[in-house]
Amino acid sequence: MRRTLLCLLVATAVWLPLLQLVFRPGTPRELAPALATRVRLLAFRDDSPERELLRRNNPEWDLMARTFTVLSFANLALAEPGRRADHLAVIDAVLARTLRDEQQGQEMFLLPYVHGTPFRDTYGRSLFVDGEVALMLAARQLVEPRDDLTPVLRARIDTLAAQLERAPLLFAESYPDEGWTFCNTLALAALRLSDAVDGRNHAPLLDRWVASARKHLVDARTGLLVSSFTYAGVPRDGPEGSSLWLAAHLLQVVDADFAREQYQRARRELIGEALGFAWAAEWPTAAARSVDIDSGPTIPLVNANAGSSGLALVGAAAFDDEPLLEALVTSLRFAAFPVTDDTGLRFAAGNPLADTVLLYSLVEGPLWRRAMEPRTREARR
Repeated sequence: MRRTLLCLLVATAVWLPLLQLVFRPGTPRELAPALATRVRLLAFRDDSPERELLRRNNPEWDLMARTFTVLSFANLALAEPGRRADHLAVIDAVLARTLRDEQQGQEMFLLPYVHGTPFRDTYGRSLFVDGEVALMLAARQLVEPRDDLTPVLRARIDTLAAQLERAPLLFAESYPDEGWTFCNTLALAALRLSDAVDGRNHAPLLDRWVASARKHLVDARTGLLVSSFTYAGVPRDGPEGSSLWLAAHLLQVVDADFAREQYQRARRELIGEALGFAWAAEWPTAAARSVDIDSGPTIPLVNANAGSSGLALVGAAAFDDEPLLEALVTSLRFAAFPVTDDTGLRFAAGNPLADTVLLYSLVEGPLWRRAMEPRTREARR
């Protein structure tokens, strides 16, 4: 018995370090074409069962999946000029459906508790919905402007800017008396991309928002941005990985130094690595709390969280952290059960939103670089 146990221990010691070799991709970005095929297919299906299931679980996820789809294909359109028309067709299909659906009311993309109390801002609009739609429009126009969308984007950007300006500390609401760093930084990125399209200048507002966030929204224990706050700017929930990774990426086009600082702090606080695999926690050890619908499940012992690990892919790609990106994709291929068929690639342990987030992480870059070109030229003059 002792000899058998010793053999098992030796075999395990040899096998575990080699396990990651089975799941490590040649390059993380080799998954992008098959993922894009799947996401493209769903983009043209108005009656997709996957989308309906996503909406039943959380209507916010439906809108977010649309945003990540548009951002992904905007990047592909810039990276593959020969296929630009095909990629723009995906964007236009998603935009048309989103603008049509929004006519039913912003509540279509919000959780039911939006009806619990009135918004503190008397205009009563959700920055989450306005920001996601604005970012999609700005991305489309930055790739190749459509004349009919020019006034639509401009009006939406004016709405966003006004929402932020009316808030006491520039932190606008997504739900009544509830704002989210995720949504606010996304709105800031939409303003920045729009400025690159029409030449307007929202930089003073962006700079004031960052200064206010540094003063009011940074957690004293970790130096990380908190995830949510009241309309008055009082923090509600502490730092969350599922918000931080994307917020850091969005801030790259707003304040690159602040963005990198947040990414590096989040990496130190949230990333776990072992034997060629990597994962992300949802909360820093000093600020742990209970699981919610946005964070998703957490695996005990290693403290690996599904939502944070998925968005960490975006952070690693955006900040050129190739070792982490490769280790995260290795973990994904090991634990999320990839399925490849004639519709492309999907992950059985996830959902359409998770697939669009992964696709975006593997193709991001060209759109953000395009957005920063005007500011670069101004700096040179």
